[in-house]
Amino acid sequence: MPRAEIAPVPLIDSRIWLIRGHKVLVDSDLASLYQVDTGALNRAVKRNRERFPKDFMFQLSAREAQEVLRCQIGISNDRRGGRRYRPYVFTEQGVAMLSGVLTSPRAIEVNIAIMRTFVRLRHLLASHDDLARQFEELRSKQEEQGQQIQMVFQTIQHLIEAPAEPKRRIGFPADHASGCLIPD
Repeated sequence: MPRAEIAPVPLIDSRIWLIRGHKVLVDSDLASLYQVDTGALNRAVKRNRERFPKDFMFQLSAREAQEVLRCQIGISNDRRGGRRYRPYVFTEQGVAMLSGVLTSPRAIEVNIAIMRTFVRLRHLLASHDDLARQFEELRSKQEEQGQQIQMVFQTIQHLIEAPAEPKRRIGFPADHASGCLIPD
């Protein structure tokens, strides 16, 4: 019997946010995936702070926590049930570093699933960039071909249009019966 996936990709995928230009996971989402308390996760990180430079992990500003995450993950404003501290977010490198701090079997499996999700997202973005480039090339070729087709239609239209007045003959008309030329 195949083992159920420890953290399904769609679940992880739905918890990755773009904040300050970084794809990140919020501490509470990571704690939920690891099945540990958010405070325990943050304490483990603080004990190993040297492993988490600013490009691996950062704390959200009050505005980010209120505006960005409130809609996305439903952080409560209620003093009794809400968070006491602004959330921390972890970049892909920060999540990888968590694997050295959190060593339970579940944490290891969840980290593997998260890394695979980040890689999949990177591949999707790369293919998106490639598709955008190909689309732009196709569009420019179409514009070029459209201009050429337009020129062909204009030329055909010009050839189809009959001249407004018949052209006057040059020379003398011939008397067909006698073969003599008669002046106009």
